[in-house]
Amino acid sequence: MAEYATDNGLALKPVFRWWIPHVLKKRDRIIAKTKLSYWAKTHKYGFEVPKDYNDCVRIDRENGDTLWQDGVRKEMKTVRPAFEEYEGDIKDLIGYQKIDVQFVFDIKLGEDFRRKARLVALGNRTTTSRDSVRIALTIAALNDLDILVCDIEGAYLTAKCREKVFIEAGAAFGSEAGKIMTVKMALCGLKSSGAAFRSKLTGVLHDLGCRPTCADPDVWLKAAVKPCGFEYYEMVLCYVDDVMVISHKPQGTIEGIQSVFKLKGDKAGPPDMYLGVTLEKKKNAQGTDCWTMSPEKYVKAAVENVEKKIGTLPYSKGQCPT
Repeated sequence: MAEYATDNGLALKPVFRWWIPHVLKKRDRIIAKTKLSYWAKTHKYGFEVPKDYNDCVRIDRENGDTLWQDGVRKEMKTVRPAFEEYEGDIKDLIGYQKIDVQFVFDIKLGEDFRRKARLVALGNRTTTSRDSVRIALTIAALNDLDILVCDIEGAYLTAKCREKVFIEAGAAFGSEAGKIMTVKMALCGLKSSGAAFRSKLTGVLHDLGCRPTCADPDVWLKAAVKPCGFEYYEMVLCYVDDVMVISHKPQGTIEGIQSVFKLKGDKAGPPDMYLGVTLEKKKNAQGTDCWTMSPEKYVKAAVENVEKKIGTLPYSKGQCPT
């Protein structure tokens, strides 16, 4: 709104003038800190994380493997259908805007440190709260409900692109590098991609009889009854392409989602990690089953990999380094 008011000559009006400078300065500070933290982060779990495709090649060459390039090739195989080569004059792409794309790299702890690459259109990043997950896990434990989680493969690419945009293919496109391609499917990072995928997933959940809660639109409820006659609400939690189903019979909802979307591994399973934390079912001191959330795997993996890189730390177990 501040940018719109400034672009349209409204910034000096009394109703805007008192808050616009503050908002624009805050925006610049947030962007600067985001860029600084992204470029300052060079390692995860003790492994170097690349910033672009050329970095992948360099790191793989130094490590004597092709793990990062394999991750890029896997992502390109998934994302390539989102693009359609344009052979005409670029001037004829009336109404289209040229955009940039980039790779975002990560290491998957729960998949034997698999190197992951995601091709995204440059755009805003979002964060989420784990409060809804904690509440849902508590409800599951109190009502003795089962939990299954699944990951929708190429989630955004299941929906049509709502914007007129094109790209110039980069080195990761191999022999197609340099070609002009229009974006046909909802590529991660575009302004409308999240809405396009969410609209499709919402339609599927509605067809399955689920309805979103007022407190959190990513938590869906469906009235259900256990075989013993106990009435409760089945819960479906969605975070982009990660779906968690809590029910006495969650497989039915999973199959409904799987009838429309392809799941990674073509299956769902009990949760061991969700939103980057370790989930584990344990009994408390009273013998009651509880779900716990912990960064244990993250910390353990980071320490082990650093020790492999630089050797065992020069202090005894139980001591703290100065």
